[in-house]
Amino acid sequence: MDLLQRVREHFEECVTTQQMAMEILGPSVGLAAEKVVQALISDGKVLACGNGGSAAVAQHFAAAMVGRFERERPGLSAVALTTDSSVLSAIANDYDYDLVFSKQVHAVGRAGDVLLAISASGNSANVIAAINAAHERQMSVIALTGNDGGQIGDLLVGDDLHLCVPAGRNARILEAHITLVHALCDTIDYMLLGGE
Repeated sequence: MDLLQRVREHFEECVTTQQMAMEILGPSVGLAAEKVVQALISDGKVLACGNGGSAAVAQHFAAAMVGRFERERPGLSAVALTTDSSVLSAIANDYDYDLVFSKQVHAVGRAGDVLLAISASGNSANVIAAINAAHERQMSVIALTGNDGGQIGDLLVGDDLHLCVPAGRNARILEAHITLVHALCDTIDYMLLGGE
């Protein structure tokens, strides 16, 4: 296989995955936006977490909420639990890496807040622990996963939302997660600010 064909296959897989995700997950993005907006207007916040590429997605979401997505507006309350190196390293060192997000959820999460839990495999132990902590704090969960949803798919209860990307390849899942986050941010802005 030549290099150009290899590159083309990435784009083709990406487009196919994005189209499938749009068809399957589009309605759930609207429900997720409603959930976030309800939390925000009730003086709540969104806590976001994930590992590796999923940490980058969590941070990108928080940046778009606190700063802006594409339109000027006041900042919206969102925190990426992946960014404080002192907190992360202290919890990992003093307790266990599996607790780096859940201890933060217990510390700052409140009833009515939302946890955006991101794990491409659906099996990240520290994200699973964060979901359990969110439920203990009476928070709702929006989970972004891939594959078959992994263990996270089985943890979700009540009005939790599961946006499971229909793909098995990590790169395709993360690409779709970024698109889902962009669609979520845009829909939140539309609900708060109206049409352009």
